[in-house]
Amino acid sequence: MHANNRRLSGALLIGLASLLLLPWYSLEAGFFDGGWLFNLWSDPANAPALWQVSSHPWLAIALTLFALCAACGLLPSGARSRLMLLFSLLGVIFLVIEGHAIGYSGWSWLWLENRFGPLDQGQPAMGAGALLMLTTFLLLFSFALAERGVLKGDAFVVASLVLLTALVSIFVLYPVLSMFVVSVQDVDGSFKPDGLISNIQDPSIWSLACLKGGTCGTAWRTLWLALMTASGSTLLGLAFALAATRTPLPCKKALRMLTILPIITPPFVIGLALILLFGRSGVVTEYLAALFGIEPGRWLYGLTGIWIAQVLSFTPIAFLVLIGVVEGVSPSLEEASQTLRANRWRTFSRISLPLMAPGLANAFLISFIESMADFGNPMVLGGSHGVLSTEIFFSVVGAQNDPSRAAVLAMILLSFTLAAFVLQRWWLGGKNFATVTGKGDGGKHGQLPRLLRYGVYGMVIPWGLFTLVIYGMIVVGGFVQSWGLNDALTVEHYVRAFRVSISDGHLLWTGVAWNSFWTTLEIALIAAPLTAIVGLLTAWLIVRQKFAGRQTFEFLLMLSFAIPGTVIGVSYVMAYNLPPLEITGTALILIACFVFRNMPVGVRGGIAAMSQLDKSLDEASLTLGANSFRTLRKVVLPLLKPAISAALVYAFVRAITSISAVIFLVSAQYNMATSYIVGLVENGEYGVAIAYSTVLIVVMLLIIGVFQWLVGERKLRRAARPVDIAMPPSSTSLTQERTV
Repeated sequence: MHANNRRLSGALLIGLASLLLLPWYSLEAGFFDGGWLFNLWSDPANAPALWQVSSHPWLAIALTLFALCAACGLLPSGARSRLMLLFSLLGVIFLVIEGHAIGYSGWSWLWLENRFGPLDQGQPAMGAGALLMLTTFLLLFSFALAERGVLKGDAFVVASLVLLTALVSIFVLYPVLSMFVVSVQDVDGSFKPDGLISNIQDPSIWSLACLKGGTCGTAWRTLWLALMTASGSTLLGLAFALAATRTPLPCKKALRMLTILPIITPPFVIGLALILLFGRSGVVTEYLAALFGIEPGRWLYGLTGIWIAQVLSFTPIAFLVLIGVVEGVSPSLEEASQTLRANRWRTFSRISLPLMAPGLANAFLISFIESMADFGNPMVLGGSHGVLSTEIFFSVVGAQNDPSRAAVLAMILLSFTLAAFVLQRWWLGGKNFATVTGKGDGGKHGQLPRLLRYGVYGMVIPWGLFTLVIYGMIVVGGFVQSWGLNDALTVEHYVRAFRVSISDGHLLWTGVAWNSFWTTLEIALIAAPLTAIVGLLTAWLIVRQKFAGRQTFEFLLMLSFAIPGTVIGVSYVMAYNLPPLEITGTALILIACFVFRNMPVGVRGGIAAMSQLDKSLDEASLTLGANSFRTLRKVVLPLLKPAISAALVYAFVRAITSISAVIFLVSAQYNMATSYIVGLVENGEYGVAIAYSTVLIVVMLLIIGVFQWLVGERKLRRAARPVDIAMPPSSTSLTQERTV
């Protein structure tokens, strides 16, 4: 009871601070500007809720509900929890409804004005005070649930689950629903499906003229490209995984490093390298023209060029998915097959390959979604062959300025990816692919059949050499004066991007790239730890806690992975450009996008790692009197260092290299590196773009190394204890150490 009272008092103090010490509405200069600290009670725009009640009388309802929650603390525990559940839930519902219903100029919807009459004064979007009060109501709701015995009365678990559900609802479900609403909404907020109907019937989207030799519509062109990219990436990823595990191919470590490079490369840089090789002024094009008189063509600028760039970009991801699956096939099953006189080909095709089905399906799905969401390569190489991601971009920022069309295109893109997601789950559902039983397996994976091995070599070696050439062009391209016009070597591109000068004893960052570079690093370094924290906390809840709706909760979390980045970007713009949460153009929207876009990877990695930890570790800690938060912090997290490191690295790299969602969310104040490089490419400044990208790759490698050094690695060893009377000589203890 004492702990309950302490938690309740803490939540009420937080709510009181939101009413007295923080601006209730959003500030034009931003919360972190700090100017509001000096005129909190003198400027109406910065005023807290108690001041705002006089001009915004509806806020009195929120204050009354908070006061009722505080009064509940004086009641006996049974009545207190029931009433607090009611009042806190009403507080959440009221803040959400009034934030949507009342905008800058009054009622947000015409039917409300017709029903209640016009408002004398509207309201801005929610500020720090309103958001903190919303959080307070959620905390009070959680504590009331815990007091009533939900999830064994563990307040930390209940609060984590409630807050995570609220965050996923705000930053995953709400933007997608807003996009659907915009597609059937008129400028005055009234229902008008004309734009949805006209755009969904647009022949340029659904045309099948390609079957008669014409040009396919954007939707079918995008779907065909995604299927081809997913097939090529999965096939090559499997070939690389087999070459690394089932063949005597030398230099396997170099092969693995080669497959990781494209992951830390900005997505459109490979497209730039292909232009330097096969463009109209490319090295190969000019060589063929000089040697054979072949006229330079534009074959690279279309679906063929996009497909090559996407397969180069996404094969490493397929390889990383498949390498563990290929290694995880039990050697004893293969040996048993050969013992029963099956040859190597029959063993591979009937035993090994079917057991790799989950990995192949996951690799195909990931490559399919990545291709659908890819913006950089189609932007650089697409030419007149636009895909859904680029068409969405031009519908929002181009001369069309048609949000309804952008919403319809995004809905089509989302439908394709969700259909692939559901089909994959249906195909794998009900099948068992387990081969690891916990028993020792000292077998060794057999070699591939000879013809298959030569086929793997025939794919892996040329593709590896081609990848080396691509990255060689990336390195060289930054030092060439003007590709195709002046091949003289220069460092001018690096100097222009990252010039540093000294004036009056002060260091000046005068290069054109510094502003976006520092902004990118700052946002990525903030987003990466938050992504890891949210992802691993979610994984802990899913694996260690039993609650109603756990599978639905997990599906909603994974939904953000199935939503292409382009759709995320468009939906965020439509959801957060107006009250109640107006964060477009701020750093907060970029951080939220990165956290909830990349969180599913941390969740899946955390679930996989946590499933290997016996629950008896948690139970022993709880039995000894530690609460769930202390158990998580002291017992579970130290054993999850590999998962933490992987989540940090992935989140950091994706925050720097992401472009499909970022291109919609950047602003003049917060311009990310990838969007800045796209601007350089559009202006034809290929040298500066490649120089900037090269520096980003080097910086990412350095910071990844720092992350791994800070986290350390988990190492479990058995350390012998001194023998005494109370302990047999064979007793050992399991200890953990941090190694760097």
